[in-house]
Amino acid sequence: MMNDDPRLIRIADYDYLLPDDRIAKHPLAERDRCRLLVRRHDGTLEEHAFTELPELLPSDAMLVYNNTRVINARLRFRKGDDGSGALIEVFCLEPAFPADYAMNFASDSGCSWTCFVGNSKRWKDGVLRRSILVDGTEVTLSATRTGRDGNASEVRFDWDVAGVTFSRIIQAAGEIPIPPYLNRSTEESDSADYQTVYGRIEGSVAAPTAGLHFTPAVLEAVDRRGITRRELTLHVGAGTFQPVKSDTVGEHGMHSEFISVPRSLIEELAFTDRRVIAVGTTSVRTLESLYHAGCLVNTGDWHGEVPQWYPYDGNYPVLSRREAFAALLRHLDESGATRFVASTRIIIAPGYDYRVVEGMVTNFHQPQSTLLLLVSAFTGGDWRRMYDFALDRGFRFLSYGDASLLL
Repeated sequence: MMNDDPRLIRIADYDYLLPDDRIAKHPLAERDRCRLLVRRHDGTLEEHAFTELPELLPSDAMLVYNNTRVINARLRFRKGDDGSGALIEVFCLEPAFPADYAMNFASDSGCSWTCFVGNSKRWKDGVLRRSILVDGTEVTLSATRTGRDGNASEVRFDWDVAGVTFSRIIQAAGEIPIPPYLNRSTEESDSADYQTVYGRIEGSVAAPTAGLHFTPAVLEAVDRRGITRRELTLHVGAGTFQPVKSDTVGEHGMHSEFISVPRSLIEELAFTDRRVIAVGTTSVRTLESLYHAGCLVNTGDWHGEVPQWYPYDGNYPVLSRREAFAALLRHLDESGATRFVASTRIIIAPGYDYRVVEGMVTNFHQPQSTLLLLVSAFTGGDWRRMYDFALDRGFRFLSYGDASLLL
């Protein structure tokens, strides 16, 4: 259902029946052998294999994907010096101090994170400790709760071996945080399965799942066709895949996510005639956020974050993509920065006018989710026909499921 004001959209109109046996609990043994639903410009639906993607992309495409890497964000501690007390789970969401991701992961003398704490009532105060092995060296990791803000807590991490970075600590101590809707525990195979082959910038607590289907062979086939490949970074937050729990979209608060885009890509996007095809909703949100950040810079209203409802307020200047990105380039020139680093809370829902993205590779998303709203906005409300097609033909859904190409 379309509304003039997307805030009035009833999320119940974006529900569908998803049987548990249609949720892929594991990926295929060969990740690029999944199925691919193609929706063409005229609404035609076709079934293909993902290995055919390079030939299905427009010859003048620019394929843009998210190079974030999922961290072992779930840490488990037991209370008591002997480790026999209550199990406390600490789920790292985003760095608090240092707030910069790279600096935080490079810290070798302690750092702080904003976290969710499981079994929170059993950890009111005190220090949690556990012994871990980091490259063969025994390290004692300590966690101290230093503050609370709603459901989140700030947790300070310290360890007793100098020169060991937090990146190595979390790699040794944590678990890959697979989505809760898989209804199973993390397995050793998830350490590889839940990473894209091109993920290299640590920071996400959930995978940009459309990218999970790509293999070196598929990327090489993309290159052979002369299709440009480019990278950006959005660190995926825990709220990305959560269903909307309010009755209307306007009552749903979007979480903030970190984005980082090299100046060279912004410059290329400003002047290219290639069709921009985004891999995954995270790349979509980053690319569209760049446009609106440029509009905010252009009016002198840029404060480091794209607000959730900014694209719908009717007050921003309607710039061309080139004009918006030129504003970003001036902003970078003035600061001397080589990357545009910001946060975004943008919500893309029916009624949204896409400014950058002309196609996307994406998975099949949860009922009543903001990602389903994003797909609906791109397809002119045609999501239900697509999803009925996929369900009727046995496609696999969600993070480890099959893919779609929307043009």
